[in-house]
Amino acid sequence: MNSPQPPKRARKFLEWFCREDLAEAILGDLEELYYRRLDRLGKTKADWLFVWNVLLFFRPFAFKRIGPTTTFNYTAMFKHYFKISWRSLNRQRMYSAIKIGGFSVGIALCLLIALFVQDELNVDQQHENGENMYRILGQNNKPNDTWSRGSCFPAPFTGVLLEHYPEVEKTGRLISFDGWYDAGSNLFRPADDPTNVYEERFAYADQSFIEMFNIPMRYGKLTDALAKPQSILISKRKADKYFPNENPVGKTVILNDDEEKPFVIGGVMENLQHTHLEGFDFFMTLSGVEFWQGEQENWCCWNYSPYVILKEGTDPAVFEEKLLHIRDEYIIGWQKKHDTQRIKETETYFGFDVQPVKDIYLKSQDVSDFLAVSDIRIVWLFATIGVFILLLACINFINLSTAKSSNRAREVGLRKVVGSYRSNLIHQFLSESVFFCAVSVLMGVALANLALPFFNDLADKQLAIPFFEWWFVPSLIGLTLVIGLVSGLYPSFYLSSFMPITVLRGNVSRGSKSSGLRSGLVVFQFTTSIVLIVGAVIVSQQMDFILNKKLGFNKEQVIMIQGTGTLQEKIPEFKEELLRLPEVEYVAASNSLPILGTQRNGNSWWKEGYKELESGVGGQIWWVDPDYFDALGMNILDGRTFSLEMASDSAAVIINQKMADKLGLDNPVGERIENWGKWTIIGVVEDFHFDVMQSEISPLAMVLGTWGSIVSVKVNTQDMEQTLASITGVWDEFKPSQPFRYSFLDESYAHMYDDVKRTGNIFSIFAALAILVACLGLFALSAFMVEQRGKEISIRKVLGASFGSIFNLLVYDFVKLIMIAFVLSVPVSWYLMDWWLEDYAYRIEISWTVFVIAGFMALVIALLTISAESIKAAVANPMKNLRSE
Repeated sequence: MNSPQPPKRARKFLEWFCREDLAEAILGDLEELYYRRLDRLGKTKADWLFVWNVLLFFRPFAFKRIGPTTTFNYTAMFKHYFKISWRSLNRQRMYSAIKIGGFSVGIALCLLIALFVQDELNVDQQHENGENMYRILGQNNKPNDTWSRGSCFPAPFTGVLLEHYPEVEKTGRLISFDGWYDAGSNLFRPADDPTNVYEERFAYADQSFIEMFNIPMRYGKLTDALAKPQSILISKRKADKYFPNENPVGKTVILNDDEEKPFVIGGVMENLQHTHLEGFDFFMTLSGVEFWQGEQENWCCWNYSPYVILKEGTDPAVFEEKLLHIRDEYIIGWQKKHDTQRIKETETYFGFDVQPVKDIYLKSQDVSDFLAVSDIRIVWLFATIGVFILLLACINFINLSTAKSSNRAREVGLRKVVGSYRSNLIHQFLSESVFFCAVSVLMGVALANLALPFFNDLADKQLAIPFFEWWFVPSLIGLTLVIGLVSGLYPSFYLSSFMPITVLRGNVSRGSKSSGLRSGLVVFQFTTSIVLIVGAVIVSQQMDFILNKKLGFNKEQVIMIQGTGTLQEKIPEFKEELLRLPEVEYVAASNSLPILGTQRNGNSWWKEGYKELESGVGGQIWWVDPDYFDALGMNILDGRTFSLEMASDSAAVIINQKMADKLGLDNPVGERIENWGKWTIIGVVEDFHFDVMQSEISPLAMVLGTWGSIVSVKVNTQDMEQTLASITGVWDEFKPSQPFRYSFLDESYAHMYDDVKRTGNIFSIFAALAILVACLGLFALSAFMVEQRGKEISIRKVLGASFGSIFNLLVYDFVKLIMIAFVLSVPVSWYLMDWWLEDYAYRIEISWTVFVIAGFMALVIALLTISAESIKAAVANPMKNLRSE
């Protein structure tokens, strides 16, 4: 009976791959080990272990004799690789510094952007019923209309959902927009404290709404925090501010000095984070609230944002289709009684959109509401830029590794001669790549940690590197391995492919001749850099356009005094006292100003007598006093402003040009228009911007009012500090218990575009870092080129070549690459920035000069980078390179 034999295919594989003498020696050791295992483990396990040992041979393990067998020493292998990597790093310090420095910058930036993207994508992902929680939107499918989706519906909408839709498990309503009664901002104080303090981010909510989001509580019970009329839920930070070291549940608070309607604290919630509701510090109950008689049963006014939890297994698309019954039965039912001309339009264009709550924060740019949201496109754009900058750093590694290959060609040749296989060399070079990457990752994490406070300020975030999360260290290890292996893959295969006989004969210039890939990678680097420069320039130009465009009003030297609503009937007297100050030119009171954060009130308007015949024109209605137009420098194109001496002005209205155009009024003054009342047009004001530039100017009607929560003071002064002191003195006479609070109109206008400025700043920094990483690689390549062509340059100088000709010779190839990158970058950057500008109704036109500026900047920076080494070579003594010839 034949004795068991090791697997024949494994033996043949080893004999085929190795030299005959080496294969015989290895097989002898492996067969001896096989037979020793056979009795102890059985044939099946012994066969598998034999195959495994054969496969292990093809990894670059060191061998060590232990008795009669050969085993593989992992420690010796890694120690050997580490020594080689360290010697390589120490021998070529400049190139190693550039490799590690470029990698570190790329990894640091990629880590920061990854934290930003993760933070953005995690918003609203933590809710217990998140997969079944939705916000219902109204969908307007009318072509070329000013809005596409809206979040508000009439008060009875959620009641109908619960009554007629069995798939609805729970509903809740939210009113979040500024100026709707006490929503938005208010003066706030505990009942036993006479001092009013301005607070923002108030909202109305149902008890069921806070239960849907399972808002975590610090004090009180979630199930009854807003259950009672006149109850209010406050955040922990506000509880700590007004009621330190105590449980404030049951305490009474006063809003806007209205002691007739006190609120009772029903609970204290934890500070909201990672939700589109983040920033709300006060939720006022909707229990028992009726803003006017019959409001809760009326389908006329759309002010409530409805949220629903659908039962498990409900198809949102099917539910969305079923909601059309509400349109046909209730919305159109109301229109049949009050607005018959809109029935056809509603039937044709109005629908519903069931939006997952987890999509609200990043996918609501076209939704008309007042919640702070982000943009998924910007998130992915930043992520893409971060990846590209990391690629630039990887490209530097590949470029420098292949460029310096000639310096290691003899090493490769000698290793192959003494028995190394290509697989051993590949593993060695990959290990070096991973070593470099590991050092870079550690430095990158350190750089990211140092830069994080600045990045948080830039991105308006509160990010932290999660050092103590269980997944962080494994992720860094995985990142090190992936980037190290990917970036080292090409150099490893490339270097290990050198033929020993070729390099040992002295032909070691292969690295310098194989420049096609390096040139392509340089082009890619500078194409990316130029695209980022173009982006930064265009964002900056658009920002300048926004801040300096003719707005239709004068925002300079206008002081906005906040919280004047508490003066009530004393506002006229307060205005008179302010006008006594020599620096004050005009004073006006209103709730609405041409900046975000002030009151807005949408209405439908018709020419008188056309309400039953035509669809209404959507527009705003503002209450302003007679001095409003002078205080803000607005231009009355036709007619006059309001006068308190004319009793008829209580039914007068001033409209903007857009309203006149929409209503088809060629000579508006004297015409009558109507909404819920009837008004006589006494003037037309020049169109002015009162929304962000992404939106076109909307129709606007202004009617007479003498009250307002904001008093605007137009001053003419060279000493603003003294003027503010004088105004503060007047305020203290009228309201000593309320701190004087103010802001400047021009600064508030600029704050509307903080997100645009942040985008521009981030683009600028990305562009600078991309150029930095690209130039690090370019500098190293130029230094290598000078090194490789040293003897050629010396011979040219001996033969009479001038400094200029040598310099041109060295920089010409790089300039050519920059020009190719410029040509490739123009269509890419134009397409991306035109796409970004599409969001703006008022925008700049992209000029060819932007591309010229960006290309010129890239060229100048590149020339400065390579000039140092080129000049050094052009002025060097040729004898240094020719001494050995």
